[in-house]
Amino acid sequence: MDLKSMTGFGRCEVSNEIYRLSVEVKSVNSRFLDLNIKMPKKFNALEANIRNTIKEYISRGKVDLFITYDEFGEGSKSLRLNLDLAREYLDSMRKICTELKVDDNVKVTNIASLPDVLVLSEESEDDNELWNRLNPALTQALTNFVATRVSEGMNLKSDLLSKLSEMESIVLRIDERSPEITAAYEQKLRAKVTELLGTAGIDESRIVQEVTMYSDKICTDEERVRLHSHIKNMRGKLEAGGSVGRELDFLAQEMNREANTTLSKANDLIISDDAIGLKTLIEKIREQIQNLE
Repeated sequence: MDLKSMTGFGRCEVSNEIYRLSVEVKSVNSRFLDLNIKMPKKFNALEANIRNTIKEYISRGKVDLFITYDEFGEGSKSLRLNLDLAREYLDSMRKICTELKVDDNVKVTNIASLPDVLVLSEESEDDNELWNRLNPALTQALTNFVATRVSEGMNLKSDLLSKLSEMESIVLRIDERSPEITAAYEQKLRAKVTELLGTAGIDESRIVQEVTMYSDKICTDEERVRLHSHIKNMRGKLEAGGSVGRELDFLAQEMNREANTTLSKANDLIISDDAIGLKTLIEKIREQIQNLE
């Protein structure tokens, strides 16, 4: 399955001698699927169909859908005359003329221009016919939309895989460096004891005990094993694709936890620098993951 970004745009327009229909879809990041649909009132009855169709293509993101529709046919609008209201207007005008003793110069144009005498209204259309017009344009716009999401998703995938490789290199360096720290501590401890007591004063059992305690204190074996596991797991999910944004975000949080523990245990400048480098990369990974569906 393709990996998709949550940022996308798609558009489709259908035009003929009867109507022009335009559908535009765009989205930005969101934890859930948040749909905002703007369309002419005549499409209100189709909203459920529209939402269900969108959900077939999109599972997460703040999505804005815009539908515009114009008809050119003669039967699309009609002019309606409210004759009863026109009579009431006329009767009222004549009564004003009589009561105020003014000339009666009321014309047809005067009455026709009064509110609600002539009303231009749209003819009602069959919902099935409207859906038959809308569905192909909506489907094509969503297809175009998904294509832009996939394209951006591939770019994000490439960047994330690159950052995971950097992380793996850092963890491997820490793997190699960790035994050296214990050996260096033992050497330093022996040198200090020798300086104070001479070779005859060295208690091997006490040296071993001190080195073991120190080794346990700075040991990051479990953290490094989990980091390797998380990197492998995230890489696998990126390769598998699909809607994995939430899963990857959880993995990134776990990575950050292990990096923090490694940094807190580090009693070595090189490992401290590498742990900080890990945290920096993980933060960049988390930022990118927020863009994935």
